[in-house]
Amino acid sequence: MDVLSDAIAAMRTGRPHSSRTRFQAPWGLRFPPTEGAGFHVVLQGACWLLPPDGEPLALGPGDVVFLRKGGGHGLADDPATPLVDFRPDRADAEDPDRGRASAVVLCGAYRLDRARPHPVLNDLADVVHLPARVGRHPSLRMAVDLLGSELERPRPGADAIVPALLDMLLLYILRAWYEDRSGEPGASGWAAAFNDPSVMAALRCVHLDPARQWTVAELAAAAGLSRAAFARRFAAAVGEPPLAYVTRWRMTTAARLLRQEDAPLAEVARRTGYTSEFAFAKAFKREFGTAPGRYRREAVSVGAVQR
Repeated sequence: MDVLSDAIAAMRTGRPHSSRTRFQAPWGLRFPPTEGAGFHVVLQGACWLLPPDGEPLALGPGDVVFLRKGGGHGLADDPATPLVDFRPDRADAEDPDRGRASAVVLCGAYRLDRARPHPVLNDLADVVHLPARVGRHPSLRMAVDLLGSELERPRPGADAIVPALLDMLLLYILRAWYEDRSGEPGASGWAAAFNDPSVMAALRCVHLDPARQWTVAELAAAAGLSRAAFARRFAAAVGEPPLAYVTRWRMTTAARLLRQEDAPLAEVARRTGYTSEFAFAKAFKREFGTAPGRYRREAVSVGAVQR
């Protein structure tokens, strides 16, 4: 069980989207808030990210920036350039009659469930900047190159290839961030969890079988640690006690099932470790603030609008 992939798949509420845009100076774009997370990749030239909070951030060729909260922000050739609203339908293809571009940028967004995001995403900085460096994160660079090529020259199969590449890009961004953090002295949080075989063994158990009535003793045994040592190490890395994470993952799994499947509520309850539909509904409403049936109806309605 791949915990990172599983966590992101559980949060996904729709297909990601992206566009490749060619700019000539002066230019400035305003991106509205999105229900999920946004990203930009500088393919050519340079520009400035104008985050919702904080100072402008200079971006160079090959730089990747990820905005985990999907907040409104700007992108421009210069921090002083006035901004206009970004329109995906105006993202331009190469035009031989236009002058040389000052920048070529991939702009995109991921539709993710923000009601109760997985801590693997919350552990990131609000703005993740991955500068292009020779020899660093080669898989991420290859994913960027493939995505840029598909968006520059759409060919048969692009409608399936581009979303798959965008999903791959997100996982490479997260992997790069956590690899960088794990190399820092005193790494903590999920950067430590991904490099702790004992914690990961317990997490894989929970993700593989969320319906099981896990105890701390059973998870500690899977981790190869004493109960007390495991509980301390798990909480320090994951940010909450083992059984609190079990409940979190059950609810995350339930939300995914409600969004993606039409199984009866009793079946969803059984698959997430609850002995009755009533007990499940009570736990779900406590976590999400709404009944599971209503959550499903609203998710279906939002999905229809997004399609």
